Amino acid sequence: MTASKKSALKENDGVSPPETTNAISIAKIKANRKKHRSVESLVSAILEGNITALSQAITLVESKNPEHLEKANAIIKHCLPHANKSVRIGITGVPGVGKSTFIESFGMHLTALGKKVAVLAVDPSSSITKGSILGDKTRMEDLVKNKNAYIRPSASGSSLGGVARKTRESIILCEAAGFDSIIIETVGVGQSETAVHSMVDFFLLLKLAGAGDELQGIKRGIIEMADTIAINKADGENMKAAKLAKVEFNRALHLYPQKASQWQPKVTTCSAINNDGIDKIWEIISDYVTLTKANQFFDDNRMDQNKFWLIQTIEEQLKNDFFNNTEVKIELAKQLQLIDDNKTTPFAAADYLLKLKL
Repeated sequence: MTASKKSALKENDGVSPPETTNAISIAKIKANRKKHRSVESLVSAILEGNITALSQAITLVESKNPEHLEKANAIIKHCLPHANKSVRIGITGVPGVGKSTFIESFGMHLTALGKKVAVLAVDPSSSITKGSILGDKTRMEDLVKNKNAYIRPSASGSSLGGVARKTRESIILCEAAGFDSIIIETVGVGQSETAVHSMVDFFLLLKLAGAGDELQGIKRGIIEMADTIAINKADGENMKAAKLAKVEFNRALHLYPQKASQWQPKVTTCSAINNDGIDKIWEIISDYVTLTKANQFFDDNRMDQNKFWLIQTIEEQLKNDFFNNTEVKIELAKQLQLIDDNKTTPFAAADYLLKLKL
């Protein structure tokens, strides 16, 4: 009889250690947490593929502490010469399309081919509590145990489209650590697709069939961005609907002008839960990379993305500097009160604040 599959979610009964041992262990953990590794030691460890150092560096990158930011910038600067040696794949789709299941199946396929896969999964943050579940590791319980895979969930916060503020820097660190396949999962809502599209080489759109998703999918913006559309959950009774959706999306794609990459977007079907069609998607991505590297679009696109993110970073820093200014905080509170008292308009208040001599 075949043994049942062991789940990573199963909780085994533990043995409580003696109180003295427990206190000693806690003290050691606290002491280790207080240790601050130097930039040089972190960079050296990252280049050796040390996952712990990589995680610590990404934590610094995501931190809002000015000291951490300075340290993170130094780490990124040292890692940059060792980056840009991967294929960056963006994966999006509406909630419920099966992104996490697909990424696990796809990631396992890539590691079986000898690839090193890093998954940067962006979890949506609550607009009320500001918290995130960060549950991607529990949803990808096989991939998380794979020694050639690394999964890093990050909270979206309030950044554009739900994309974590420092995802691009995290990509550089993962590449320096030796990961040659970087997968970025969007939250699947708002403008997250636009932001992720501006930091990846290949953009994969996951769709559903038989759920009213076909008409939603034929929208100019998202279709123009997609390099391939994969109809997921193409199995069982849904197979017929998936094949029909494939035909409809193919027709839609031929209505659009040719991409600057000279790549004709593909439509395919897959079943992530059954591992069907996953190999075909990797073949499509490989063909895309071969074509775009041959016609120079691959490198040109990355240079254009770097310029785009330069402007985005400046805009974000200017906004942060403005709202963190002491005088602005005081005057902003006054203008908000004037708006409440109906003594000024939002536009007049904004004009006044922007004209302050800071």
